[in-house]
Formats: sequence, C-alpha cells, structure tokens
Amino acid sequence: MKKKICRMLALSTAAVLAAGVFAGCGNDKEKSGTKETAGVMRDMTSMQITQEMTFGWNLGNTLDVCNADRNGDGQIDESSAEVDETLWGNPKATKELFESLKEQGSNAVRIPVTWRDHIGDAPDYKIDADWMDRVQEVVDYAYDLDMYVILNIHHDGGGDPEFGAWVCNASTDETGVTEKYKAIWSQIAERFQNYSDYLIFESMNEVGFDDLSKADAQALLGRLNQTFVDLIRASGGNNAKRHLLIAGYWTDIDETTSSQFVMPTDPENRLIVSVHYYTPWQFCITGENPTWGSDSEIREMQRQVNKLKTAFIDKGIPVIVGEYGASGNKDSQLLFYETFVKMTKEIGVPAFLWDNGAIVDRETYEWRIAGLPE
Repeated sequence: MKKKICRMLALSTAAVLAAGVFAGCGNDKEKSGTKETAGVMRDMTSMQITQEMTFGWNLGNTLDVCNADRNGDGQIDESSAEVDETLWGNPKATKELFESLKEQGSNAVRIPVTWRDHIGDAPDYKIDADWMDRVQEVVDYAYDLDMYVILNIHHDGGGDPEFGAWVCNASTDETGVTEKYKAIWSQIAERFQNYSDYLIFESMNEVGFDDLSKADAQALLGRLNQTFVDLIRASGGNNAKRHLLIAGYWTDIDETTSSQFVMPTDPENRLIVSVHYYTPWQFCITGENPTWGSDSEIREMQRQVNKLKTAFIDKGIPVIVGEYGASGNKDSQLLFYETFVKMTKEIGVPAFLWDNGAIVDRETYEWRIAGLPE
C-alpha cells in the first residue's frame, strides 16, 4: 500500500500456514551455469510459472534497507554512511536460511532490494560493485536451491522522496527519472542476464503519483512499466524471454483492477501483475484494530480476491500477490492468513508473506511458533 517505507508488523504467527499450504518442491532446473553460461528458459507461460509456486516468502528489512525516516516524524532516524543489510536490525542473510525454507516446502522467495544508497552520480548512476555482488550472492542462495526468485527495486519507488525515494519524482521530472530508472535496470539486467526463468524481475514497488489526476498518474506508471519491459527485452541473454512482474498502481487491488490501469505490451507475452494486500490497514499495519474475522471483513477480502480473478485471471493474465501481512492478535492473524491463502490459492494466485524478521528467526531459521511448521 502507498506511502510506507517499511512495515513494523508484529507478524509472529504466519508459520502456521506452512502446515496447510507448503507443498513439496523438487523442481528439476538444469543448472547449465548460473552466471557465465545461460540457464534454461523453458517453454512455459507466465501462468504456468506462477502455478508452480507453492509458499512465497519475503526477505524483508534486509537488502531493502535504506537511510530513511522510518517513524514518520520528518527526521532521518536510520542513517549510516555505509548502508548494509543489517541497518534495520536483521542479521545478514545466509544460505542456511534459504535451505531451511526449502526444506520446509517453500519454493519461491521475493528478495526486495533498495539501490538508492548504492548509486553513483548521473549520468551513469553506477551501482556500487560490492552491493551488486552481495545482491547476487543472496539471489544465488535461493536460485541454486531451485527456488523461484523475484528481484526488484524497492524503496527507490514511492513514499519518501524527501529522504531518497526517486521513482515517485517522475510526476515532475519524467525524463530525468526515466533515464535513472533505465540506468539502474540496465545494470541489473546485465548482471543477471544468464539466469534461467527461475529468476523474475519486478519493475518497482508501491509507486503512485497522487499529485496528478488519476488518469495521468496511471498513464505515467504505464509508461514506466513499458520502459521496463522494453529495456529488459533488449538487454541481452535470457532477458529476451524472462518472465516479468509488473507493478500495479500503488500495488493496490482496487486501483490496479480499474479500467485506468495500463498493462504494458510484450511481444513474448510473459508478464505478471503485481499487487499487495494489507486490508484493513488498521489491522494489517497499524495494529489499531487487534482483531479480524467478522463476516463483513471476510466478504471484503473475498471481494478483493474476486476482483483479481475477474480483471486478470479470467482473461489469462497471471497475478502474484507480492506482499501480504497482519499485525493483530494471534487468533486473528491465523484466521487472516489462512483465509487469504485459501482464497488466492483457489483462483491460482501465489501469495508472498511479508517477513520483516519477526516471522522466521534469522539466527536459528525457526518459525516463531513452537512446533510449526510440521
């Protein structure tokens, strides 16, 4: 959802989903070289790719960290001359973390990455070599385990332009932002061009332009998403056929399923729509409402999921819910997760749980519910 730099979620109970949702993986990706030699791009549609995903999980508050005003008081409260993945309190990601996820049945991870503190000056906007190397290392932890990996540009997007987000400035400087956007994605695309179709690129994260009319804002997002598709397709290697995740407007379901949303064109027809789900906000994010599960709340969730089915799935357009989460009491969280995953699974949409470090213990790799998953 819009205007947030991170999620201070008390997501401590989502592991219960694993008991009912995790399924065996065992994909047989041919590892014909993950870097120097091109991996295999299978003859599969994007819809077929999403159907292979079991339980999705986000490596949140790690590679997506950045200098920012996280508490919203107008002052940078997390600032470092050298930003690394530990800035927001999580330890460095390890290969063992992903091995644990794989062992428990997950075969798909989203690795949010914020690049803004690691970019040089115009016109090249050179990404720091050490940061790019570390991103690739973490991607490889999952990719080498035959897991699907989603890689994006994260807090570069919207929400806090006064503290570093820059994609949202396209409403006043479309040319300058587009050039920077192309420079960043060109470097990412080149680094990962030989990876197989187990690596998916996501255009951006939670971007909207509220200073424009809704029609103009949607059109602008559409142009940026089209730039993304065109650039990746022309960038060489396996990127010509890579499956691409297209950010919806603020990744909001209502906004993204509206008639004003502009889906890019793609000669390869390998595009997937990206949305997030944090409804109701007072339960999912702020914790103002600690409980969830009334008939009206469940109907609202079903309405939102049905909109994805009608707008996209029924038309042959695949969808991924890149993030969902909650912060209420234990029983309500369990009901929320179970209900949402069941609904999305029924329409063939994989969902990726947001984990800011409160769900899976990053030191022990255990889920923070005793005995789960089993």
